[in-house]
Amino acid sequence: MKKSFSYKFFGAQVDALSILDLNFLIEESIARHEKWIIANHNLHSLYLFHNDLKMQAFYSKAEYTHIDSMPLVFIGKLLGFPIKREQRVTYADWVWPLMAEAATKGWRVFYLGSKPGVAEKAANILCQKFPDLQIACAHGYIDIDKNSQENLATVAAINSYKPHILMVGMGMPRQEYWIYENLEHLHTNTILTSGACMDYIAGAIPTPPRWMGKVGLEWLYRLLSEPKRLWRRYLLEPWFVGTLFLREIWSISSQQKKNNLLVFISTKFQKFVALSSFSKPYQ
Repeated sequence: MKKSFSYKFFGAQVDALSILDLNFLIEESIARHEKWIIANHNLHSLYLFHNDLKMQAFYSKAEYTHIDSMPLVFIGKLLGFPIKREQRVTYADWVWPLMAEAATKGWRVFYLGSKPGVAEKAANILCQKFPDLQIACAHGYIDIDKNSQENLATVAAINSYKPHILMVGMGMPRQEYWIYENLEHLHTNTILTSGACMDYIAGAIPTPPRWMGKVGLEWLYRLLSEPKRLWRRYLLEPWFVGTLFLREIWSISSQQKKNNLLVFISTKFQKFVALSSFSKPYQ
């Protein structure tokens, strides 16, 4: 798939992709026998991107980065990008059609993350809905030091299973750090930063009503559900992203003014040349 849908959000690359587009990309990575990271961006990740060099390094490795935030859709529209609502994809919405596709096409899925027992509960629920689904799990409460025995055993378990899709749900930025540190040793086709999607399925975390996601209020539901953990993310970090937005608008405005001035000077110069040529004595 050609990247005619990529945009720059405050220096970060973002791809406007629907669920169908994302499933197609997974199929493409499997068909090509290639290893792709499909990451995501939201306001929290943009804050981290500008304040964490390791996160910048991670995103530089990602083949695609989809939109996981309705505010980013709104910001994109204000910046003039033709982004549609269906191109905001959260795992709460995507995980079900993704698992349906995996079951139908025989893709093996490995999920790394959540507390012990949570992912297994979610996997059982998914397998009841999609009997042909092949899915294995390992909890994310491990020592993520690259050379720790727990980490080496986890990587070995993943590679032994030979998944087509590896979902890493350790929370941001821990999951991104883990992928970046272990990328060269992982044998899989598509690596997804899937956050708490299995926790939602298992009922460990309340799932926000989907209408709240569609109108950009999912953050409020999550904040009220986990205020101690998320207050900083939702009440402080957006102000930083807001300053990036204002700077971007000012830059666009200033550039437009410069362009208008150049057009004005060019037009006046062309008229001057035309008049000079017209008034030149006949020889």
